Amino acid sequence: MYQELQKRFEQHLRGVLAAKYDLQLDSIPLEIPPDLKFGELATPIAFELARKLRKAPRIIAQEIVAALAGLEGFAGFEVAGAGYINARLERAEAVRSTAGSISHPSDKSKDVVRVGHPVHSLVEHTSINPNKAAHIGHLRNAILGDTFVRLLRAAGQKVDVQNYIDNTGVQVADVVVGFLHLEQSGVPGVSAEEQHTLAGIKKLMAYLAKEVDKNPSNRENQFDYYCWYLYARVNNWYLALDVIEQDQALVAKCKQIRLDVLHQIEAGNNEFAEIAELVSTAVLQRHLDTMLRLDIEYDFLPRESEILHLKFWEAAFEKLKQKGVLYYENEGKNKGCWVMTRPGAEIAEGDLNEDAKVIVRSNGTVTYVGKDIAYHLWKFGLLGKDFGYKPFFTYPKHECWISAEQGVEAHPQFGGAQAIYNVIDARQSDPQANVIQALRGMGYTDQANRYTHFSYEMVALTPRCAVELGYEVSEEDLKRPYIEVSGRKGFGVKADDLIDKLIAATRAEVDARQTGGAEAEAARPRIAEQIAIGALRYFMLKFTRNSVIAFDFKDALSFEGETGPYIQYAVVRARNIFRKAGTTPEAELAAFAELAGIHAYLEGDAAEDIWALWLRAARRTLVLEQCIATSEPAHLAKHAFQLAQEFNNFYHKHHILTEEDPARKTFLLATAAVALRELVLALSWLGIESPEAM
Repeated sequence: MYQELQKRFEQHLRGVLAAKYDLQLDSIPLEIPPDLKFGELATPIAFELARKLRKAPRIIAQEIVAALAGLEGFAGFEVAGAGYINARLERAEAVRSTAGSISHPSDKSKDVVRVGHPVHSLVEHTSINPNKAAHIGHLRNAILGDTFVRLLRAAGQKVDVQNYIDNTGVQVADVVVGFLHLEQSGVPGVSAEEQHTLAGIKKLMAYLAKEVDKNPSNRENQFDYYCWYLYARVNNWYLALDVIEQDQALVAKCKQIRLDVLHQIEAGNNEFAEIAELVSTAVLQRHLDTMLRLDIEYDFLPRESEILHLKFWEAAFEKLKQKGVLYYENEGKNKGCWVMTRPGAEIAEGDLNEDAKVIVRSNGTVTYVGKDIAYHLWKFGLLGKDFGYKPFFTYPKHECWISAEQGVEAHPQFGGAQAIYNVIDARQSDPQANVIQALRGMGYTDQANRYTHFSYEMVALTPRCAVELGYEVSEEDLKRPYIEVSGRKGFGVKADDLIDKLIAATRAEVDARQTGGAEAEAARPRIAEQIAIGALRYFMLKFTRNSVIAFDFKDALSFEGETGPYIQYAVVRARNIFRKAGTTPEAELAAFAELAGIHAYLEGDAAEDIWALWLRAARRTLVLEQCIATSEPAHLAKHAFQLAQEFNNFYHKHHILTEEDPARKTFLLATAAVALRELVLALSWLGIESPEAM
């Protein structure tokens, strides 16, 4: 509703400016006033026109307001201050429009809001190196990406969700080195001779799987956890930290082993590559299990091994050379390399570009950026090659596919997207910019313009949280606002551990709050899980993407303030109203549709909080568009919190169940029904469930 009235106001204003001043403007500035006493919409357009029309802004505003009268849906317009134009909506009409916008939020087919033309978008997120357990930083990536997918789908877009798997990179090579060169003790049936072989690693994995079956709650036996600790050990080994005096010759030897293993994995068809495939696939399976706990799913898992073996880079290399994007450097520090000019670089003719981005090294190996350029040409359907596809992971409602050199014949079509969003942390801004530069250089300007680096900052821990997780924190670190984590050093929060601890803490809170019989007690584990996951997702989403997050259990799980549980509790409170009233939101909205004279309940100071609640509920589509236009889900998180706040204020001020006037009671119940509907819908777009009780 709000968006429709906003567009109506803008179009009418354009007509007035054309008729009165013969002006056609590219954009009309519209604002939402900070206080309802200034109306529901405002424009500072008079200030922008003052110089052009050579009049005072207030005089221009008065002239415009005189010509604006009679616009449907608006009660009136007024001049404020030195030249603002404030617009007041016709409240009863706006409320009726909002009440009828969606009748059944549980029917997902009716939750789709069409924004613009349908687009085929591709969102790549999570993309964890398959060498160890997922950690808290990966959760921010996955939650941001999954939420943006939900927003795009709510806007009517076709969205493919991809999770890029770097199964041939140095991180996987490090774990392979660990298996081949470090001791693995405590595994029955694995001899000293075979523990560093493919057969021995398979026996280790089988042993760990049996231990997990015996005690699923002990995650230390999970294979991704085993690799977590092995990865930290092998990084210490590279630096010879386990010897009394660092031996530089030993360090060099260890790093050469790493490089040799990496080259063997990239080449494929050898035991090193088989071990890498075994390890990375097992860890990937665990990653998908972890993310499913947060209701995060994927459509396709493209792997770097197929990009290499199916010669994606070779195809891209020829295109890049033909288009002149790459050139061969004959001198300077990049001699013998194929390089590309960096975005924004200005090089005088004849000068040597020492800052050029190396795409192919002098030894013939391609860099990460080179492979990424090839991959994104495939994403846009510009490469002329495709993956093979195999089913990999079955979700309740769809299949997740993985890339293969030779796949099955019948499979969905991936790639060929119109718009791409890559959820990658802010430290990868330069490589992302280089890919966009390559697309532009090849003449794919439209594709480059629809390529979004959906960047975000890191997740750290508050000192209090680090202590709660059992880490030793120095006196100096206790005074810091946050402590950075490092998977390479083994200091970090595994995602499953974090989720487990959140659920345990929430269960204690639910047990303390709830009463009831056996049925209520049986529901508590599920309720605790819904609240814990909601708390985690909301905490990761309420901060803008360019903010560093310092995670804290107490802050995330609070039932007060800007948290997921606070919003969920508003939903439970609203549902309790209808439960106690012996009716349903649908029934009350149907009765409200027949109610006459509702303007009486929307006028006067006593009704301002009710009008504010309806107005907030009416902004759903406006917020959705804002989130997509800015690639910022935090706008929706803020909207949901403010809606919950305004509903709670309404709940405490108006005694709905004891209201004696039947018509007013219907109006109040309809207000609660719309708030409930919009809260549930907003939470669903945030990937948060709405529990029945708390």
